[in-house]
Amino acid sequence: MNAMTEPTHFDRLSNQHLDALEEETIFILREVAAAFERPTLLFSGGKDSLVMLKCAEKAFGVGRIPYPLLMIDTGHNFHEVTDFRDFRAKELGAELIVRSVEDSMARGTVRLAHPGESRNVHQSVTLLEAIDEFRFDALIGGARRDEEKARAKERIFSHRDSFGQWQPKAQRPELWTLFNTRLQPGEHFRVFPISNWTELDVWQYIEREKIALPSLYYTHKRDVVERKGLLVPVTDLTPAKDGETVESRDVRFRTVGDITCTCPVESTAATAADIVIETLAADVSERGATRMDDKTSEASMEKRKKDGYF
Repeated sequence: MNAMTEPTHFDRLSNQHLDALEEETIFILREVAAAFERPTLLFSGGKDSLVMLKCAEKAFGVGRIPYPLLMIDTGHNFHEVTDFRDFRAKELGAELIVRSVEDSMARGTVRLAHPGESRNVHQSVTLLEAIDEFRFDALIGGARRDEEKARAKERIFSHRDSFGQWQPKAQRPELWTLFNTRLQPGEHFRVFPISNWTELDVWQYIEREKIALPSLYYTHKRDVVERKGLLVPVTDLTPAKDGETVESRDVRFRTVGDITCTCPVESTAATAADIVIETLAADVSERGATRMDDKTSEASMEKRKKDGYF
């Protein structure tokens, strides 16, 4: 909206909605800082974690975020994302801790069934090792309830037992925004400040706040193949198979993660405003449209979460 244009009724309502979500997120981020001794913010360099980081910047100020940022790197992440992660952490003066699945493989705590297996699910092991190493008692994550059914069952303050496991039937009530943060030795919480945001909310907030993102989120030319209803990027890790036709298409990523399980969607959206319009018309969730590892049952995702997955 340009400076000479009067805000519409829709603009005012949208801003009120985003203000309420931002206020809730800032409250939760401050609550974590007050309630826990050793919290950390999970920071991948993706759009949801960048929105959380923007709220943390507003909550505490540049150079004053009271907990470190933690990234679990599979070794197969897009360099555009990891480069942007490093840039943004330095820009904010935030401590950045990176722990790698490859280090877990070297220790023998992660063993792949074959060299081409996706490392994505094995992040849980590396994460639990990092929790033990730094004795983290709260991990702030960017998961949202609208992403898929298992995540919709999460509380904002999601309790994990001493094995790092999630027990959905043992979660604590959160009536009137009152959070029970009591822990026994070895337990921790996963905290999700943007639980109540949707993909549309995230993009509207990115547009309003002019949040910079890795270039992958916007339209660009990329070689892809069509496979099982997805556009699979052609890379050294995800080569085309015999009989597949490689095409160069205008695409963007709705979510970014391990290269071996993250797919783009066809798009010419070059700005956050363009993506807001696309998101309004989308009839498939971002993970359903872009994640090869999410072509599984809800029960399978729940099992991964119970084993310590994000």
